[in-house]
Amino acid sequence: MKKNNFIDYFHYKFDNFMAKGTITLIIGLALVNLLFIFLVSVFLYANNLLPSDSVHHHLGESLWIVLMNAVDTGNVALARAWKLRLLLLFVTLVGIFSVSTLIGILSSAIEEKLDNLKKGNSRVIETGHIVILGWSPQITTIIEELGQANANKPNTCIVILSEQDKTEMDDTLKRITLPRNVRLVSRRGNFANVADLALVNIQTSRSVVILKLPEENTELELVKTLLAILNIPRAVDSPYHIVTQVQNLNSLDIIEIVGQGQVEPVLVNDLISRLIAQTSRQSGLSLVYKELLSFYGNEIYFQKEPRLEGLSYGQALLSFNTSAVIGIQQIDGRISLNPPAERILQVGEKLILISEDDDKINLSTISPTPIDQRAIHISSVNSAEAGNTLILGSSNRISLIIQQLEQYALEGSKITIAANFPQEEVDFSKVYLKKQTIQYIQGEITNRKFLESLNIGNYDNIIALCNRDIDPQTADAQIVVTLLHLRNIIDRDNLSLRIVSEIIDENNEFLAQSARADDFVIGEELISMVLAQVSEQKYLNTVFNELFKPEGSEIYLKPINKYVDIDYPLNFYTIVEAAKTRGESAIGYRRKGDYRNAAKSYGVVINPAKDALVDFSIEDTIIVLAENES
Repeated sequence: MKKNNFIDYFHYKFDNFMAKGTITLIIGLALVNLLFIFLVSVFLYANNLLPSDSVHHHLGESLWIVLMNAVDTGNVALARAWKLRLLLLFVTLVGIFSVSTLIGILSSAIEEKLDNLKKGNSRVIETGHIVILGWSPQITTIIEELGQANANKPNTCIVILSEQDKTEMDDTLKRITLPRNVRLVSRRGNFANVADLALVNIQTSRSVVILKLPEENTELELVKTLLAILNIPRAVDSPYHIVTQVQNLNSLDIIEIVGQGQVEPVLVNDLISRLIAQTSRQSGLSLVYKELLSFYGNEIYFQKEPRLEGLSYGQALLSFNTSAVIGIQQIDGRISLNPPAERILQVGEKLILISEDDDKINLSTISPTPIDQRAIHISSVNSAEAGNTLILGSSNRISLIIQQLEQYALEGSKITIAANFPQEEVDFSKVYLKKQTIQYIQGEITNRKFLESLNIGNYDNIIALCNRDIDPQTADAQIVVTLLHLRNIIDRDNLSLRIVSEIIDENNEFLAQSARADDFVIGEELISMVLAQVSEQKYLNTVFNELFKPEGSEIYLKPINKYVDIDYPLNFYTIVEAAKTRGESAIGYRRKGDYRNAAKSYGVVINPAKDALVDFSIEDTIIVLAENES
């Protein structure tokens, strides 16, 4: 074995020194140069080589001359003695070498810094910011919604941490239009890694949104991410506010254990399945939900109103002109949507309202309340009958959708599923059905002859599902082709039935509109909206869960002539009073004449000014929170 000598030892120390970074190299270079200048200056002074025309003949003058020759090559020409010229030439060459080395170090440092910036490795110095973990097609909708929600708040920052290439992230983020006060910052890293989470200063964040995780081991990856976040101590007084997507209902138990009350899970598949099941029964319902879930229109707020404490819920319904009351939040946080009209608002409880903005929630100054009692005419809505539902296509949510339809179905209802996979692959043995029966027909849903053979006139509702196992654009295109065939058949045969279609990419919404679907559910977009809403207001997750479940009060669109006579224009105060008489909370209406008008939200009007007169038609509907559709 070779014995290390002095040169080996020197090389080892030199390599370690060079690896210490830019600042150390600059300091080292400066010290070497200062030592060199000092030694040459001493030599120059000791050998009396100073120029004869020098004003001062001391060491300080010698130091100045050597320093100037080291930084300015032109000074060599001023020397007259050859010994001095050669010495200063040597000093100048060393100076050129030193300056070149310094430039190289600085250039390398700048290049390394730019490379780190491109990689997104620098630490974020923000407080009260919103952190988004992950990257998916939902990112654009979430950021747009959060931007709109914070449009009236100064200096809002949204930080994205993802394993995606930072350059690609920034290219996408540049195309998002946001209010001027909202800034976007992206960083690259693994959000299950504590060090990378600290990179985005997650301990001082206002809220954290976790996007869709990889399909493999989703639950394990989510638990790892939550543990990584919660193991970083908070640097502010409030606990973490984490909102995450959850694919499996069985994951809720472990999330509750790990989250310690700091995590709000959004059940993706369950939520979309409920939306599809509900909208298949009521035309226009998806438009109502989209309005309530988006920050661009009316939103749901929680508001304390001390002046209404001690009054009934029914009185609160009529106490706002530009806001619609839908429920009460109890002191312990529990939610009661559409409680009985005689329910008294207790001290400390909050009203749950729909309003255009929180600063527009004001008690009405109109007195007395202008209710036209003569127009109120209460009659029962036609009772539902057993129905036939046709489901075209299939997805991983089909079993959940069928199970949700069971919650609303009457005895003797039927479901027919038409898709292109072999019948032996069909297995609904895990779906418990008591009121419905299932029939399966194999065929290509984009084929006109196959659709004709289904005799769609025999069905009350049609649900068209996207195939999520193929490219989203291809899946959406197949649905649009199917819808165009269906609409043509319906128009030709003058049929009356509801069509609900599922769209994957929100950018293809206009295609569904052109195909004239009664309702289209854009799952990823709606989930993005829910995540954004819950990240801004924690208790909204409970409100949405109450709204979307079959038990309790839900949103219904009911015929207006079951509430009031429409012989002349009426204000919405009268509609609210009529709905209250039925034990319901009215929140808006839908105009039949605008069903195809996108500019007018397809006729849906949420939270209208209650004092404005409206000329209703017999085919218009009232949007209410009610316990049933009868």
